[in-house]
Amino acid sequence: MTIVERLSAFRAMMDKNGIAAAIIPTADSHASEYLADYFKTRQWLCGFTGSAGTLVVGCEEAALFADGRYFIQAERQLAGSGVTLMRMGTAGTPTEEAYILSLVKSGDRVAIDGAVYGARAAAALEKALSAAGASLVHVGDWFADLWQDRPAMPDAPVFVLEERYAGCSAGKKLEQIREKMQAVGAQLHVCNVLDDIAWTLNIRGGDVHNTPVVMSYLTVSADGAALYIDSRKLDDAVRAHLAACGVAIRPYEAIEADLAAVPEGTGVLADLSKLTMALTKALMKAKIVEQPNPAFLLKAIKNDVELDNLRAAHVKDGLAVTRLMYWLKKNAGKVPMDEISVSDRLLDLRAQQEGFISPSFDTICAYRENAAMMHYKAQPGACAVVEPRDLLLTDSGGQYLEGTTDITRTFAMGDVTTEQKHHFTAVLCGMLNLANAKFLHGCSGIALDILARGPMWDMGIDYRCGTGHGIGYLLSVHEGPNSFRWYKSATRNEDTVLVPGMVTTDEPGVYIEGSHGIRTENELVCREIETNEYGQFLGFEVITCAPIDLDAVLPEEMTARQRGWLNAYHAFVREKLSPLMADEDERAWLEHATRTI
Repeated sequence: MTIVERLSAFRAMMDKNGIAAAIIPTADSHASEYLADYFKTRQWLCGFTGSAGTLVVGCEEAALFADGRYFIQAERQLAGSGVTLMRMGTAGTPTEEAYILSLVKSGDRVAIDGAVYGARAAAALEKALSAAGASLVHVGDWFADLWQDRPAMPDAPVFVLEERYAGCSAGKKLEQIREKMQAVGAQLHVCNVLDDIAWTLNIRGGDVHNTPVVMSYLTVSADGAALYIDSRKLDDAVRAHLAACGVAIRPYEAIEADLAAVPEGTGVLADLSKLTMALTKALMKAKIVEQPNPAFLLKAIKNDVELDNLRAAHVKDGLAVTRLMYWLKKNAGKVPMDEISVSDRLLDLRAQQEGFISPSFDTICAYRENAAMMHYKAQPGACAVVEPRDLLLTDSGGQYLEGTTDITRTFAMGDVTTEQKHHFTAVLCGMLNLANAKFLHGCSGIALDILARGPMWDMGIDYRCGTGHGIGYLLSVHEGPNSFRWYKSATRNEDTVLVPGMVTTDEPGVYIEGSHGIRTENELVCREIETNEYGQFLGFEVITCAPIDLDAVLPEEMTARQRGWLNAYHAFVREKLSPLMADEDERAWLEHATRTI
């Protein structure tokens, strides 16, 4: 079926069920950012492959709401589909709610699948529709019959993450959660978020591409816990681990019935921004205590064992990226290469590192104008050939037993324009400004974002995304609540106070459609610096370990302080990586790549 045919078949189902509009979010039953293939219904229906976006289908029209990371990509992928791109956050673009209301009249019904739709979002939409005389209905899984070759639910095996990597036992983590429950008067905690569950129980799996989580639900009570999972994924070692933590094993599909049986008046700690509408309705008899999942903040603050492991992981990861850079510089224009072959080579270099499991996301390897698409994905047979000129951007990362990495480097493949060097240097200065910030405890990412974005704003340009995000430990490459962004959005946690142990990316950029894209990304660990009469001062430790391409830098456009920061960073890279270089040629090249400017 073509996209037009799929939408036509979907509208026929809407008409049969008396539905005026339907909402298909990018979502599974677990509030995940990255989805197992089984849940990629929005992608199947409209053809847009980005990791975020909401599709609204009316009887006569349809629209995809996407943010600035995906404007170029979505416009291309939606061409000819009959779906209009709504550029979220731009002048003249309606909100999702306003658009939905424009499609309905009094008495109309708007449909969602409550098994994947968030409870809080559903409540807000239901209220808005009711005011317009319309109603919100839960129709279940539209796609059970419509999507004929739908992938099966994932069934990857589960493994235990040993305490030498996790730094804390699952038993202790469960006790920390119980302390949070007791503090808010809850007798039960319900969690549907996969990385929260994996972190809590020190288990990992492979149910989501490049994100080692396990399709599951977790309930925690004062004296026990239950993991809802396909038990075929569990070997004897995992069963013994769970039993030792007092965790019972229940069927994955039993969660709704078990929640419906919770005694009336039971206090249930639940995050309604994450819990689905279906699970919330199952808890109708309970008294929901609305709080973020306790694991949400607990896992964001890495313990000393995790931090030591992450430092080791970044040396391994930086070695792979540095060897790619060496190969690119040595072979540009001499051997054939394209975006796919460069990405494949980087994967091979990572795979050589001990403890490597998988990439942490699909590598973005984008040459010239393709790099202006922030989440570009090269396709075999239709990708750009890399030539000995202009800029190549690689945004990539790895999953290691020692943690999760995320790094972006933009390489000068030969001659680059003066404009590109101006932009590259501005991005570099912004990245260095943020990495070297000193600030009082109580600051959030909103307070610090201007340090990174300022050099671009000075040039009258901006990038349509945040400057940085939290990152998991052998979990999701994007993890809240810490982030860097200049404004408070409705669905994120940019006002979260930064505390020691949080790991956040620092990745400003410039994206010029039709020309080039530049991003430089390091990971930062929030650390204590000093305490005095003004309070606790904090700063950052950079743990990413790979050269920044000096061939694209204009040193005269940097302050002496910024040059000093860059030289100190390159001295750190040299110290860590030089002993690991394969031979004298590699070492000599690294000396040059990290030279003092």
